[in-house]
Amino acid sequence: MINQPYSQLMAIKRWADRGLCDVIAEHFDQLSPEDTAIMLRILDHIHVVDRIFQHHLKGLPHTFQAPRSETLPDFKALAAGIEEVDDWYAAYVASLTEEALKQPIDFAFTSGKKARMLRGEIVLHVCLHGTYHRGNAGAVLQLRGITPSRDSITDFLEAAA
Repeated sequence: MINQPYSQLMAIKRWADRGLCDVIAEHFDQLSPEDTAIMLRILDHIHVVDRIFQHHLKGLPHTFQAPRSETLPDFKALAAGIEEVDDWYAAYVASLTEEALKQPIDFAFTSGKKARMLRGEIVLHVCLHGTYHRGNAGAVLQLRGITPSRDSITDFLEAAA
């Protein structure tokens, strides 16, 4: 299957997002108000970007004016939203054909600038964008003496074995 690498990357993203949310939930009371705000901003940014590109893939408009929420959501609601969108992406990517992965999507960034990406490029962007920002969240946790969740492809493969 041509979409197997995309499906695997999305499975890794879903696993890593859940792992991060689990660690944050377990140690939420150990984070200062400033750390909590930073963590929520990181998670919210990942989630909003995921949702924006979900809308692009569906061919639907969205109401986001920026790649973050106007008001920071509560952690539990945010974690549930992340799980829901990750599940959607996993199912969506599994359904894509080789032709669909190569299909261009025209859209506008939240800045208004017009753009075009292939469906496969959008999937890669969503996966890589999340990886980058999970690293930011992991650094905050490490600064507070909290071990972040495992996040790499090799970690995923080892956990699946």
